[in-house]
Amino acid sequence: MPDVQPLVSEFVLKLKRRRVLHIIKEEDISSTAVGIEGLSVTAESDDEYDSGNDDHPTLSAAVLAAHARNALRAPSLQTLLEDIPVSTVLSRSASSAGDSDGKSGDKSSKSRKLKHDVIAAIGDLIDEIDTCYDQISEQAVEHIHQNEVILTLGRSRTVKEFLYAAKEKKRSFRVFVAEGAPRYKGHVLAKELVEKGVQTTVITDSAVFAMISRVNMVIVGAHAIMANGGVIAPVGMNMVALAAQRHAVPFVVVAGSHKLCPLYPHNPEVLLNELKSPSDLLDFGEFSSCMNFSTQDGTPLLNVVNPTFDYVPPKLVSLFITDTGGHSPSYMYRLIAEYYSADDLVVRRKSTSS
Repeated sequence: MPDVQPLVSEFVLKLKRRRVLHIIKEEDISSTAVGIEGLSVTAESDDEYDSGNDDHPTLSAAVLAAHARNALRAPSLQTLLEDIPVSTVLSRSASSAGDSDGKSGDKSSKSRKLKHDVIAAIGDLIDEIDTCYDQISEQAVEHIHQNEVILTLGRSRTVKEFLYAAKEKKRSFRVFVAEGAPRYKGHVLAKELVEKGVQTTVITDSAVFAMISRVNMVIVGAHAIMANGGVIAPVGMNMVALAAQRHAVPFVVVAGSHKLCPLYPHNPEVLLNELKSPSDLLDFGEFSSCMNFSTQDGTPLLNVVNPTFDYVPPKLVSLFITDTGGHSPSYMYRLIAEYYSADDLVVRRKSTSS
């Protein structure tokens, strides 16, 4: 698929950072602390070494500074996966300064297995992303029927492919696209649907309640699916879900299994939102005079808040359609349990004996 490579790269990067680097760096930092702890500084030259002190080798300030730089420098993924401990790096530096007793550690079977597992996990993730759109789209004809009216918000590639598949199966239907202000991704989706011959109507986000009574189904994408069945989605989605519930319209979320998240919304490590630039909403040139005024305590009179995401609680979701089939919100925690083990949920610092 032409657009899958950027998405693959993004998720592979997240996998490396979150599941691999974080865990291994914790062990790496512990090794660094242990390695530097036993070193002492001397004013002698780098070539001199006190062989009588076997327990606490004495290094010059220059060599110790080099060791500190190596410790602070973020290790590469290759170094971490090959399980080259920091103590080995320190031994190599000391060896170049006159310490002939430094030895490089061999790769352990555990580190080789870790490297193999990481590469296999990355390969599985790439395959999953490559195939999830097709697997989800195959279910389109089961949910989109003749002459139905569908509403969506913004632009989701999964939703687009889902609607494409229904159109290719000769389904005749109309789509209402809420524009998704202030980024207006809905305009892009509307153009793509029209190019495929789908009858499309663009509406403002504020018109969702006015138009929802004409709609048979709401189909949207998701940024993430939480363990309780809640959805983190583009801003404005909660309003659409409330309108659908008020008028008894099914609210369907289509998303690949790679968007399943084992955390709950109340977990402190979950950031439900991020703020985008105020320039998406206001022209600084036109409103600069308003922003210059301030109250007596120095706070501005005009504030601009531009959130990116909404949280949709599970009670507002009718159905999840993933690459493994359709699921109710109450079933998502079991599906997530099949993808994550308990070790994936909590990263514990490795305890070191004093």
